[in-house]
This record gives sequence, C-alpha cells and structure tokens, in this order.
Amino acid sequence: MTAIRVVAFGGGHGLSASLRALRRCAPELDLDLTAVVTVGDDGGSSGRLRAERGGLPPGDLRQALVALAGDHPATQRSAGLFQHRFAAVPTPTAGDRAATGGLTGHAVGNLVLCGLMELLGDPVAALEHAGAMLGTVGRVLPMSCEPVGIEARVRGVDPDRPAEVGIVSGQHQVAVTTGRVESLRLNPVAPEACPEALAAIGAADWLLFGPGSWYTSVLPHLLVPELAAAIVASPARRLVTLNLAAEKETFGLSVADHLAELRWYVPKLRVDCVLGDVKAVGDPDPVERAAESLGARLILAPVGVNDGTPCHDSAALAAALVPVLGAAR
Repeated sequence: MTAIRVVAFGGGHGLSASLRALRRCAPELDLDLTAVVTVGDDGGSSGRLRAERGGLPPGDLRQALVALAGDHPATQRSAGLFQHRFAAVPTPTAGDRAATGGLTGHAVGNLVLCGLMELLGDPVAALEHAGAMLGTVGRVLPMSCEPVGIEARVRGVDPDRPAEVGIVSGQHQVAVTTGRVESLRLNPVAPEACPEALAAIGAADWLLFGPGSWYTSVLPHLLVPELAAAIVASPARRLVTLNLAAEKETFGLSVADHLAELRWYVPKLRVDCVLGDVKAVGDPDPVERAAESLGARLILAPVGVNDGTPCHDSAALAAALVPVLGAAR
C-alpha cells in the first residue's frame, strides 16, 4: 500500500503537538511525514545564536526533530539531550551571582544544529544528519534556507495612543504585542523557498496548517511567494487545525477570524477540512461559515488535554486525524 504523504507547516510548540499526533497515526496509516518549519525566530537561545553566528535560528527546527524522534531508548536519550538547556551557574568573578552569558539558556540541540549547519554548509543536509542522530520518523525542512524577519503593522502598540498604528519588528516582539495586528510581512519580502520543501508540497497527499501562533508560526509560510504558489497549486488536500485559545498576538480575533486571515493573505487558498476542539470552538455556526468560505467542512472533536490548559492532547488529536487523513486512500 502506498504511504500517505503528509506535509505539516508551522513552528514551535504548535507544530510539535501536530507532529507528535501524526507520529501516533503513522503506524496505522503508513504516513510519510515532512515538517516545514518557520525560520523567523529571534528570541531566546535561537535569537542569540542568530545574532552571533548568523544562519537559521535552530530552536523551532530542533523542536520538530525531537517531536519526530524514534522510539528506541538511545534515540530518546538523544532527544532528551537535544532539549537539555544549560542553567545559569555561579562564577568565581560573580560570587554568588549566576552567570548569564556563555552557555546559559542555550539548548544543546540548538548548538548541535548550529554546528552542523556551519560544518556542512547546507541547512537541509544538517537537518538530515540531525534526523539520523535522532532516528526521526519523517523529515524536517526549513521553509527557506535563509533566515527571515517578521514585521507587523499594529494598532495600539502604544497603549497611550490606542488608535495609532506602528511597526513592530521581530518574531518575539510580534508574539508579545499588546496591540492588534493589522497586517504582516516578511523581511525580505520574498525569500527564496527551500527547494526540498517545494518538492514535498508538490508530491503531498495532505497539507496541514496549525495549531500554533497564527501570525508568527502559521501565516509566515503563506507569505513566502514560492511556498504560497506551491500550496495553492498542489493537488493535495488541506487541513487546518485550530488553536484551543487566543494568544497575545491574536488577542481580539475570534476563531472564525483566524480562518479569515488565511483567506486574506492567500485569496486562492482552498481548504478541505477544519479541525477544532468542541469546547474551544464554542458556537460552531460562525466557524462553520468561515470554514465553508474556504471550501472546507468543520470537524469537531475533543482534542485538548483534560486539565483545562490550552494544549492539544497528542492521543486525542491523533484519534481525530486518523479517519480524516485515511480518507486520502
């Protein structure tokens, strides 16, 4: 039986949640998985490495690799090592004060990826090597082989001037803005798409978007012209998984508004299915209308964890995805 080829777009924790669920689906459905990851991160360890060394920010790529890591105890130990983050330690010169420079705050996997990218001179080759180290079930690719910046026009970025629109630059700053994002763009405006990602999109049976930070993890893929064109032209079916709660960057947007944003940035985008959590969606009528405007049907299922936090449960999400993805056969 031919494998079902799935390409998942995103970054950070949202993409990791999707990939962990897809891992659970893989044995039953025989999935061929590819993750296409944003490269706009400029905060934390990734931001420091990007500023000091150049190249792609490794954090979101690392999280995708770890989410796809194999089940063998040795590869799981390697995955744990990739996630290990160096803590601050006292230094002789600082006395009891903890050091804040050097390795402090860096994830080991970020340093490994940074080293591999410098050593091999090719981020795709570096990710393939790291994937072999982790025994990944699937492939991780960057959306572009060059880092990008994210800029947003934000109304009310200055709380004292709520009607004024200002420019917020950088993924981290956009993610934590307290104003309302009115438009988004990349810098450069038209980065070159990763060729391997374009090939994966063209060969896919399913293209998956979300969950994740809408403006800083989901929409950036649609702002890369070559990627957007490939997504629109692909014969694959398309599925959007909705978030369980609004984030700072999308404060004030309804669930239906999140879907409308997809159409705003890519008017020709057609979607087959929108998957939402029963409780998080609330009144399904406006969400169903927004889904229909994209050509999609709304599927409701309990996909959140039971403790009330806005996190997807990988087993529940996998259970919801199996019948949907299996329809590709």
